[in-house]
Amino acid sequence: MFTRKLSRTLLMGLTAFATLAGISQASNAQEVLKFGHVYEVDTPYHRAALEAASLFSERTNGRYEIKVYPASQLGKEAAINEALTLGSIDIIYTGVAYLGQTYPPISISDYPFALRGYDHWSNYVKSDLFAELSKEYTDVTGNQIAGLVYYGARHVTSNKPILTPADMKGLKIRTPNAPAYQMFPKETGANPTPMAFSEVYLALQQGVVDAQENPLPTIKFKKFYEVQSNINLTGHIINSLIMLVSPSTMSKLGEEDGKLLLDTLQEAGIHASDEIVKSENELSEWFTTQGVTVNKVDRGPFIDVIAPRLKSDDMPWDPEIYERLQAIKG
Repeated sequence: MFTRKLSRTLLMGLTAFATLAGISQASNAQEVLKFGHVYEVDTPYHRAALEAASLFSERTNGRYEIKVYPASQLGKEAAINEALTLGSIDIIYTGVAYLGQTYPPISISDYPFALRGYDHWSNYVKSDLFAELSKEYTDVTGNQIAGLVYYGARHVTSNKPILTPADMKGLKIRTPNAPAYQMFPKETGANPTPMAFSEVYLALQQGVVDAQENPLPTIKFKKFYEVQSNINLTGHIINSLIMLVSPSTMSKLGEEDGKLLLDTLQEAGIHASDEIVKSENELSEWFTTQGVTVNKVDRGPFIDVIAPRLKSDDMPWDPEIYERLQAIKG
């Protein structure tokens, strides 16, 4: 009888220990977050995502791991935006224009000549106006904005010089599928052709489209200079990416870890922005060494065409928002 009691006692003790060990292991289990984007692995955006992943793991003592999926591995831009809303992806890069589909006023910074240059962009990011627009967007969607990342000034590439608005007439030009990107070609007489980012190189190579528009670093990353003879420095949009976190992820993380994630993403985003600015300052000369003609462009005539539209009543923002944006220094 003593032996049976001892065995039962030992069994109960081992069961209790196993239960406690299981609880301890569960409490220390690593939570995995998915960060999806459409950009290549050799871009500053991907490096910034990896930096954020490393920092967040370190700052949470390994309680979280961020796995980064570049180059449309989790889907193209529309797909990852939808997945973020559903909570199947935790973090994404996306364009400001995509946010404008659910809260139109926030898309203002992506419209042609709404921002004057990098300094204007930088001051806008720090402004009360951007903070207010971000809050309104989050109130509408639940998605949390971690910060803006500088994407660069967008320029037109083509197989002919584009020096005046008249040179745009009839040009079949690839654009993202958003009104902000289509305004510039429409107002200058070109034919905007929406197309997935991953399909642009082949479309240019095969002559499906005549031209495309992107910042200099992107033109290099995507090798568009291999299939276009001219880069025309129109600088028509001062472009941004936005880092978004899913509302379900923010809820799961809680207030403290959620704030830490947003701060970490923003810090990494600043590093990516700095790298893009540096790259922009160096790339015109580099493209020239590759045999591409880089054309300086007088932006004034293009601005004269676009400016009246930005002040018209059919824009997706109140006139006060546009005036506040223009009043920001830079």
